[in-house]
Amino acid sequence: MAPFHFDDIIRVQEVDVEGKKYDKVSRIDAKSEDGEIYMQLDVHSDLYPMRSKEKYRMVLSETLNFDGSAVSSYPSEGKEKSLADKFEYVMHGLLYKISEEKSKSAVKVVVYISFGGLQLMVKGPAIKMHRYKIDQRLFLLLRKL
Repeated sequence: MAPFHFDDIIRVQEVDVEGKKYDKVSRIDAKSEDGEIYMQLDVHSDLYPMRSKEKYRMVLSETLNFDGSAVSSYPSEGKEKSLADKFEYVMHGLLYKISEEKSKSAVKVVVYISFGGLQLMVKGPAIKMHRYKIDQRLFLLLRKL
């Protein structure tokens, strides 16, 4: 299997900090377990409610296939097993922007991915963000711990 772009435990810090803008969407503020990665994630809250202080395993991957091959189509129901079978919430999106934030102590890379209108912003040190490229198609997978 090809290495993941992100595979870590995240802890939800806050939900809808700026208020709820849409009925069925919540904006999640979360950090990785080591505290180096910060993210804001929009989730369909009716399908997958997330709450403050809960922990989740989150993966960002280019494929759902265990052998690392590209996803060419949706598998028939009940046929092939995939990475999606191990998670509760899966989205597919496009990385559309990469930027840098410079401070006195460090440079942070900021990645933006759109999942059909639901957004993910991931910010972290450059050493952990080197695998991301513009126009990559990525799967986001979540499972509550």
